[in-house]
Amino acid sequence: MSVTLTEKAAGEVKRIIENQHIDETHFLRIGVAGGGCSGFSYQLGFANDFDEKADVRNEFFGVPVVIDKKSALYLDGTTVDFHEGVDARGFKFENPNAVKSCGCGSSFQA
Repeated sequence: MSVTLTEKAAGEVKRIIENQHIDETHFLRIGVAGGGCSGFSYQLGFANDFDEKADVRNEFFGVPVVIDKKSALYLDGTTVDFHEGVDARGFKFENPNAVKSCGCGSSFQA
């Protein structure tokens, strides 16, 4: 799979699932969409729709993850981590394909 979820990010996803009472049939969907100040925006969300022809499924530290194959082209080799500090808190994408990204890190250019 083109995307890796770190153990810390998986722990945060599990916490969100528990706190928001998300059904166990749902998984974490990771993708990209056009937009943002640099061209593409990262997307994270919970879903239960899976298409074998269009999606790839994997599991990291007990968290099921699905990414659509079109997004996988832009996210190949990306690591999703979770950062919690004084300066910021949230999921962080480390994308080796990004040639430019915005200051907040939520969008990129490939």
